Amino acid sequence: MTTPCRLHYAPDNASLVIRLALEARDLPFDTVLVDRATREQDGAAYRALNPAGLIPVLETPDGPLFETAAILLWLADRHGGLGPAPDDPGRGAFLKWLFFTSNTMHADLRMLFHPEQYIDPAQADVLRAGLRTGLTARLRRHLALLDRAVAAPDWPGGATEFYLACLLRWMALYPEDFDRGWFRLSDFPALTALCARVEDTDATRAAARAEGLGAQPFIAPRPATPPEGTAT
Repeated sequence: MTTPCRLHYAPDNASLVIRLALEARDLPFDTVLVDRATREQDGAAYRALNPAGLIPVLETPDGPLFETAAILLWLADRHGGLGPAPDDPGRGAFLKWLFFTSNTMHADLRMLFHPEQYIDPAQADVLRAGLRTGLTARLRRHLALLDRAVAAPDWPGGATEFYLACLLRWMALYPEDFDRGWFRLSDFPALTALCARVEDTDATRAAARAEGLGAQPFIAPRPATPPEGTAT
């Protein structure tokens, strides 16, 4: 590596969250494209870095890290500025909302986007629609909860905002084979404001150029047109 960190990424994937955090702290990093079109994430070389085969991986002086929230927490603790320090009174709020975003919101989105990975293939046609209908109702409850949390005076901000902005972007764009009318960002004013402030940063502008996200990747998202690789 020519820098302390190397980000294994695919355009407009969860690696975008990590790119935003790295850019926000002005940390030097290299990038390595993971070619989703050829399922490079399933290859032996990538699995040696992340045995689960998920994107992203961040190679660091402490070894390769995977899981988006874990990488964000490592960056926050190692480099500061991405969340309250361990001895800060706001640390607990930061941790609970970071992991709610990762373990609950993002996990439910994965099921919405890829239901075939969670149901019996023999019953996929019957179950897919019902699963997605249930998930969208559940996700709207998550969004209402987060909208209240973000509006509260004790909202910790930090790297969780990058994570949420990316999830909200993807809700507006995916899945392509499902009616996305269930989601309107404007229904959630605090989350809309969060997207606006994340969008109006040098970190977002740099990430948008690198991954072809357009001028308003969070407030008015459009499908990515990356210079390399593919988002899906």
